[in-house]
Amino acid sequence: MPVAEAGPGTPSPPDPLALLRSRAYLVLLLMSALIGVPVSAAAFGFLALVGELQPLIYTDLPKSLGFDGTPPWWPLPLLAVGGLLAGLTIRHLPGHGGHEPTAGFKAAGPPAPVELPGIFLAALVTLCLGAVLGPEAPLLALGGGLAAGAVRMVRRDPPEQVSAVLGAAGSFAAVSSLLGSPLLGAFLLMEASGLGGPMMAVVLVPGLLAAGIGALVFVGLGSWTGLGTYSLALHDVPEATRPTVAEFGWALVIGLSAALVGLGIRRLAVRLKTHVERRRVAATVAAGLVVAGLAIGYAEGTGRTATDVLYSGQTALDPFLTHSAGFSVGALALLVLCKGLAYCVSLSAFRGGPIFPAMFVGAAGGILLSHLPGLSLLAGFAMGIGAMSAAMLGLPLVSVLLATLLIGAQGLTVMPLVIVAVVVSYVATAKLTPPPPAEPGEGPRPRRRRP
Repeated sequence: MPVAEAGPGTPSPPDPLALLRSRAYLVLLLMSALIGVPVSAAAFGFLALVGELQPLIYTDLPKSLGFDGTPPWWPLPLLAVGGLLAGLTIRHLPGHGGHEPTAGFKAAGPPAPVELPGIFLAALVTLCLGAVLGPEAPLLALGGGLAAGAVRMVRRDPPEQVSAVLGAAGSFAAVSSLLGSPLLGAFLLMEASGLGGPMMAVVLVPGLLAAGIGALVFVGLGSWTGLGTYSLALHDVPEATRPTVAEFGWALVIGLSAALVGLGIRRLAVRLKTHVERRRVAATVAAGLVVAGLAIGYAEGTGRTATDVLYSGQTALDPFLTHSAGFSVGALALLVLCKGLAYCVSLSAFRGGPIFPAMFVGAAGGILLSHLPGLSLLAGFAMGIGAMSAAMLGLPLVSVLLATLLIGAQGLTVMPLVIVAVVVSYVATAKLTPPPPAEPGEGPRPRRRRP
């Protein structure tokens, strides 16, 4: 396609190489590096707070109240309180608690400083009290908002492009170690925001610098406090076998199944959201009780712990793979059902990110299918993660990397299978998703002619 020539009154686009060589860009890089330190420290503190509060509320609090362990009904008051606090925060504080999770994963601009307390509280309640969402979306918003706020403190009216680039750098720093690698976090933000073209490097380089420094801060604080880095990691990965023809067939099955499951979860979550918005506080409490009921039903039906269903699944992936042989086929099927429904309900009412629950549901489904002939455990695990991530996030490159980098050196062996499963899931999801309604005044969309 020919490129239209600029007219005499049309300003010429900026030259990326000239920007990269400029002194102002070096100042921007320095500011990105400086911002990466406090933002990543704040993100580490948030994750540390969540990591300490979850066992304190679920395990230690019942014991301090005189119970012999955590009673089976404990998730009910836990999530009722969580729904009440989340509903009040979303309804009354500025910013509505941050990103609406039914809209999928999107890297939007940094929020205003006045919105940060509501985002923090809604995310803290969601993550600590058992709703099935992850910390990545709140961290992106908090990191971008803190960075943009810091810029405004230094300069009252900064240029819009500078605020955007430094806000993105803050988001890069906040999730630098969450997914296991700062590079994976960078790919997540690139694909989610649609960065591309000759100007990509101009925006990407400050973000990568902030992410690298953020990762160092995470490692340093994790070592100093003894809390670890809160990075997604697997420690006991079984050996991968060479892909077989049968496993390529399973890649098609897993990809299509993930597309159908993901589409069902998103459609039901959007329908539930319309009812939640009518009576925000009461409906969020009800949503919390439904999630609690699903967790209790799973625990009573399988004899396992309710925390398999509760929470995002980020820290549960490692022990789940390690002890997957202890799950019966019935327990795995019930886990996929209950975790998937709890994920759907949480998307409709609470605030958090969709990545880790999608990974866990996909992993459980892949392990369940590995009990059938022709599919190895690790291949099913990896393909399930990649296909379900593609269905829920709509980010095929990140979905492949999430599934393969997570399992380390074995990821290269199963990568061809993961790619096939992700592509099938991504294309099937796009094919099955109805087009958005036409804007008022546009008229009906033209029908496609058959060749």
